[in-house]
Amino acid sequence: MTPAQKPIGIRWTMGDVSLEGFEALQFSIRGAWNLFADNADYVVCVNSVPVSVAQWKTGRLPCEVRWRAVTEADAPAFLRNHLDPAMAEGVAWKFAPLRIFPDRHELSLDNDCILWALPRAMRDWLAAEELCILAEDVKSCMGQYTTFCAPEPRNAGIRGLPPGFDLAAALETILLEMPVKLESELDEQGLQVAALSRWRRTLAVPIQDVTICSPFPPHLPFLGKCGVHFVGLNARELPWNVNGRGASEMTRENWNRFKREISQCLGLP
Repeated sequence: MTPAQKPIGIRWTMGDVSLEGFEALQFSIRGAWNLFADNADYVVCVNSVPVSVAQWKTGRLPCEVRWRAVTEADAPAFLRNHLDPAMAEGVAWKFAPLRIFPDRHELSLDNDCILWALPRAMRDWLAAEELCILAEDVKSCMGQYTTFCAPEPRNAGIRGLPPGFDLAAALETILLEMPVKLESELDEQGLQVAALSRWRRTLAVPIQDVTICSPFPPHLPFLGKCGVHFVGLNARELPWNVNGRGASEMTRENWNRFKREISQCLGLP
């Protein structure tokens, strides 16, 4: 049995994002299906919008997907004590619930992270029973948990856990050491990176394999060998301009520039 043939669970988290974010989710699910087919179960956890709306905006999919409505109550109680009531910036929705496939390798993908080939690091993660995996980033952005993380930049847009990994214990240990309120997605990312790397050896998907892509340096203006992560695509409106142009307009333009190439990589018409 090859790593891609092992039973695996793949999950996404979706909220009230831009239309381009839902387009990317369709591509992300298609890419995962191309890689794992019937060897995986696929779940999309939906918050802030009705499941029916999320399904409609995502469009046709190549496989059966379980759509699961989630609320703040799906996050564990120990974590809710560190959140503001509105879960601002989408903080901690990736933890609602903590695990869906506790007895399998569980892969969490951001909706704007699209794979068309299996990175070597992901093969190694799937072949083992004790490893975690994250993506490499272009810059270390760990929020309030910077001092808990190694200097190598990591991104939680790809997060893989092994069977039986106690994510609750790992997160709670870090929160007990630094009991702050999570104020941004960077805090959430730093918490995850600290928890995984302290408890298990954690591999990284290299930036050459899956690029962190946007029109704004140090993000990269090209696709990786195995995939791409379009940061900023989910925002309806980014609150800054570059040379007189809106950042959101430039981000959408960057997405549209690559859609045809990504379609070809995924085998779409």
